[in-house]
Amino acid sequence: MRTRNHLISVAAAEFDRNGYEGTSLSRLSRSAGISIGAVTFHFSAKGELASAVEDSGRAATRRVVECVTARGGPALDTVSSLVLALGRLIETDAAVRAAARLTQERVGAGPEWCGCWLPEVEELLEQAAEEGQLHPEVDPRPLTQLTGHLVGGVVARARRDREDRPGAVVGELGELWCLIRRRVAARPEAEMPK
Repeated sequence: MRTRNHLISVAAAEFDRNGYEGTSLSRLSRSAGISIGAVTFHFSAKGELASAVEDSGRAATRRVVECVTARGGPALDTVSSLVLALGRLIETDAAVRAAARLTQERVGAGPEWCGCWLPEVEELLEQAAEEGQLHPEVDPRPLTQLTGHLVGGVVARARRDREDRPGAVVGELGELWCLIRRRVAARPEAEMPK
């Protein structure tokens, strides 16, 4: 089990960095420091290993979503907290970045990574609209799409720049979300949760 988990961790970093096509089992074998036979003992094909990485990234994401949404509170505040928590997760977890990338690049991939968090954002934004937390002219559907694009951009940005300035991606995400929130909230002066 330890070898399997090590392979998933190494594969996550490789898929995050090089994508599905740019990653080979022999490269994974070298990076993991184990024989190709040990790799294929645990995963008979690259696609099987990619699926395990996707599952790992989706599971980590679901844990964050469940933790943030379990706290309760006003729906718009929960969306704000979730966006920032996803940013921190994306910046620190290669399996999450790899899952986001693999579900876009790989034929036969599992459910899209955004499918494990974006429906909750949509539901919360609809609730925020119903409860008068959003400006009356704000439609929660396009705001959900904007949030999806924003977080998707964070994945790409974190992949490219996360090692240069740790925490910078999350800081930028917080600044951008503050700008968005000021324009969509019914009370723009409302303080954003940390």
